[in-house]
Amino acid sequence: MKITICASLKFWEKLVDLKASLEAMGHIVNMPIKAAGVDYWSKDGSKRVEVKKSEKLLHKHMKKIEDSDAILVANFTKGDIENYVGANTFLEIGFAEYLGKKIYFLNSLPNQPYISEELESIDSTVLDGDLGKIS
Repeated sequence: MKITICASLKFWEKLVDLKASLEAMGHIVNMPIKAAGVDYWSKDGSKRVEVKKSEKLLHKHMKKIEDSDAILVANFTKGDIENYVGANTFLEIGFAEYLGKKIYFLNSLPNQPYISEELESIDSTVLDGDLGKIS
């Protein structure tokens, strides 16, 4: 299966490991785009915004989703938010849903009140960390 990983780039190292695990299972895997020279941990996001616009990173990632069979939302704990889903990832989930793609969540849905109902209303599969449930 061709799978595009959707997640916060703050989890980059975990995403690299996740990609390797999926590929070992025979999947073709697309990763989010991590632009060179951008500090994804800086509190000042102006450089990130500039690069996202100039390199059309959102468009490029959406094209990967469009060309995939499924997305895997790699929702890890961020700060005190368990199984975090960020703004870009939420946007990507909505796009995948619109396209009729399979949507997998690596971990259970987060308790983020501003998006909880929307996430629960999307046809998705929660893997509870078990990549073997992808079909």
